[in-house]
Amino acid sequence: MPRTEFMIADLKTDADLRDVMNAIQDLPCIEHSEVALDTGAAVIEHTAMLDEGDIRAAVEAAGYRVVD
Repeated sequence: MPRTEFMIADLKTDADLRDVMNAIQDLPCIEHSEVALDTGAAVIEHTAMLDEGDIRAAVEAAGYRVVD
């Protein structure tokens, strides 16, 4: 199962975390996801039908910046 990891900038509140988690979980083919509010580290396990670009795009569409 593919695993995608990246950092999300500017997460400050529980509401920010909820927004990001909802954006990720609303995608099809997500098996498991974790986002750390304190560091912005995101780890997402998903099927091969979804790629990292799709996940990044969902986070950015929710108003958050993905950094490498």
